[in-house]
Amino acid sequence: VQLQACGGGLVQPGGSLRLSCAASGRTFSNYFMAWFRQVPGKEREFVASTRWNTVYTADSVKGRFTISRDSAKNTVYLQMNSLKTEDTAVYYCALSRSAGQITAGNVEYWGQGTLVTVSS
Repeated sequence: VQLQACGGGLVQPGGSLRLSCAASGRTFSNYFMAWFRQVPGKEREFVASTRWNTVYTADSVKGRFTISRDSAKNTVYLQMNSLKTEDTAVYYCALSRSAGQITAGNVEYWGQGTLVTVSS
């Protein structure tokens, strides 16, 4: 299984970015596809996930970030609007077959991470 994430970069506060992550190697229809983020010295933090027709979004990004999924392409997206400096982090895509909610502890596959820097 491989996860290839892209779309990170430098953006000014209030700006937008769209991350994408393409998965390959098997069928992922029963997997959570999700995004986490991490800053140095802190634990990896859940951002958003989607499985079947259900979406979960962290309170810290609710109303600004939107996760979506193209099952035909095995690709998950994260549209990030109204970015804030505190959104600066390395963003990781992730896959899990957890029976409950996805957490960093039950992720089976991680992408390589893409850096998002929000700065003026």
